[in-house]
Amino acid sequence: MRRLVDIRPTRGARLLLGALPIVVLLLLYLIASEARHADNPADKVLPTFSAMAQAIHGFTTDRDPATDRIVLVADTIASLYRLGIGLAIATGTALILGLLLGVVPLARAILGPVIAVIAVIPPVAVLPILFIALGLDEASKIALIAIGIAPFMVRDLTSFTANLPAEQFAKAQTLGANSWQLAIRVALPQLMPRLIEALRLSMGPAWVFLIAAEAVASDVGLGYRIFLVRRYFAMDIILPYVAWISLLAIAADALLLWISRRGFPWAHGGGR
Repeated sequence: MRRLVDIRPTRGARLLLGALPIVVLLLLYLIASEARHADNPADKVLPTFSAMAQAIHGFTTDRDPATDRIVLVADTIASLYRLGIGLAIATGTALILGLLLGVVPLARAILGPVIAVIAVIPPVAVLPILFIALGLDEASKIALIAIGIAPFMVRDLTSFTANLPAEQFAKAQTLGANSWQLAIRVALPQLMPRLIEALRLSMGPAWVFLIAAEAVASDVGLGYRIFLVRRYFAMDIILPYVAWISLLAIAADALLLWISRRGFPWAHGGGR
């Protein structure tokens, strides 16, 4: 008799098994929403699929007065712009500091405690400070994303680099490598897959910080739209927006995984 831990589903079976819980949840929601609306047709807590379809038609055809773009398009472009810039700043900072602190023990001794302190500060708590210092425009929203995820990424990359086999650095030094060459030619190639993995793990918190910033001070964006319509209990808009954000996050994660597997197949068991 095969043990449960020895059962390895095929790719098709994995897709089917992964879709099954989602289908079950959708069916449960369908039953619950129809039951609530049978008792109270004006119920707004669990909108029916037809109500959400009407709402989707509205924000995919109506135009935003501020941008003259379709509402969903305008919100998506604004949010992805902020998210992309914030992630780029955090990734670049994490790569540089992760290499520096991981390869140079002196730098780790000087900057490590500061980064550890910053990492434990709740990023949303500094949002008012960012608004005061940077204003209510794009800079404060982007800064919140960067500040929110960069310390985690720096600590993760520093730990990974510092724990690389010492023999690799010793051999490179024997061949005459200096500190710069150790970082670029020994540590960096091995660090890149870890950087992408850290970025994938940071996508969830990055979305949280983006939505929080847009909810407080913005006139366009996915988070802004959700918090704008919540005062009207417009769950028929909120739920599709949440689903859209989830799809964007899943697509970004899949893209990063594809880049990692294509660029660094050795880090994924040869790409299998």
